[in-house]
Amino acid sequence: MNAPSNQSVSRREFVKTAGAVTTAAALGGLVVPRAVSAAAYAGGADTIKVGLVGCGGRGTGAAVQALAADPGVVLWAMGDVFKDRLDSAHALLSTPSDDMSKEAADRVKVEDRRFVGFDSYKQVIDSGVDVVLLCSYPCFRPRDLKYAIEKGKHVFAEKPVAVDAPGIRSVLDTARAAKTANLAILVGFCWRFNASMREAFKHVHDGTLGEVTSVHTTYHSGTLSKRPRQANWSELEFQMRNWWHFCWLSGDHIVEQAVHSVDRLAWAMGDRMPRSVQCLGGRAARSGEEHGDVFDHFSAIYDYDNGVRCFHSCRQIDKCPSDNRDYVFGTKGNGVIDGWSGQSPMKSRDGKVLWEGKGTSADVGKMYFDEHKELFASIRAGTPINDCERGANSVMMAIMARMAAYTGQTVSWEQALNSKLSLVPETLSWDMTLPAVKVPVPGVTPLV
Repeated sequence: MNAPSNQSVSRREFVKTAGAVTTAAALGGLVVPRAVSAAAYAGGADTIKVGLVGCGGRGTGAAVQALAADPGVVLWAMGDVFKDRLDSAHALLSTPSDDMSKEAADRVKVEDRRFVGFDSYKQVIDSGVDVVLLCSYPCFRPRDLKYAIEKGKHVFAEKPVAVDAPGIRSVLDTARAAKTANLAILVGFCWRFNASMREAFKHVHDGTLGEVTSVHTTYHSGTLSKRPRQANWSELEFQMRNWWHFCWLSGDHIVEQAVHSVDRLAWAMGDRMPRSVQCLGGRAARSGEEHGDVFDHFSAIYDYDNGVRCFHSCRQIDKCPSDNRDYVFGTKGNGVIDGWSGQSPMKSRDGKVLWEGKGTSADVGKMYFDEHKELFASIRAGTPINDCERGANSVMMAIMARMAAYTGQTVSWEQALNSKLSLVPETLSWDMTLPAVKVPVPGVTPLV
């Protein structure tokens, strides 16, 4: 059965995910070596062929950023489950605009290497690319990543890298295989590449606030859009078109979206993993089949072996205050790290300024490009970045919080990481029968 064709990537999605930075500005400041070893990337040629898996808004944005990051990058192949997503992304990428310079658009050379269907990831990876951008549904990331590394490709993997513990265990195995093969895997935790935020967390780690006694990170936002069922859609297509509202596809919003803030909690704690987590969550404002089975709010308490307790809260409910800041508490004072504004003041208990933290909001748009710049520079230098284990651990922190919220139980790191619950079907077909959609009930839903 051929993949259905209905919706396209809107220019609004494209601009949002590409970042509010011009391509010309993004190209500045990167010196690309002209003479590199053959081990740096396939064939030792100056051109780096890139394949895109997943052509939605985020995938299209990643392709823009890859093209801007390195003047030797060529977009060589594209693949998506849906043809309309593929076609609209290709049209946007190959047409000069405010978001795509003519020079970058001219390096879109996919020609007949545009693939549609559930196996399109294999076709992209096997098309002769050197680097693959994995931006499809999160549930497929472990599978796609494993195949890419087995085929000897460098990888940019958008977060989250999995939606369940079996997926995380697979990703950790793949991360180790990539290190052995000297292959890059950069996970799309873009805030780790935000210049203002890097400086702020350096102060945290260097002791400006003293010893960290607690951290609270937030991701309070409005709900995401939904797409009403169309008469020609199968149940699988309906859920895929509304993927962020179904846990098996997205991992729920604490894993798919707020994981950025969970990752920053881990960052503040020196990337040490918690001993256990308790988490409250539920659905207060979601209704209708398009909202699937996910919650609309979570509030997690992470316990660490040294007795420190850290907190994360996230919400997707309209008409409520937004917050996406990180509150770090230490023995010498407190800090509020605001990546959006770049302002991250750190003060003692009596109000004395320990560090002004005057960054810039321009770092937000720039960070999406900077992560790709660093990826391609590391590949050309023959020292490919591999932060996959760290990224997988942060995603696991979000998954364990979801598990605790869904079941109402306290969940240890070991319980979560060794969970046998697999959310992803082994095979997919457009006419398949999916399990009935059931919203989890704390105290009833079992911990598996």
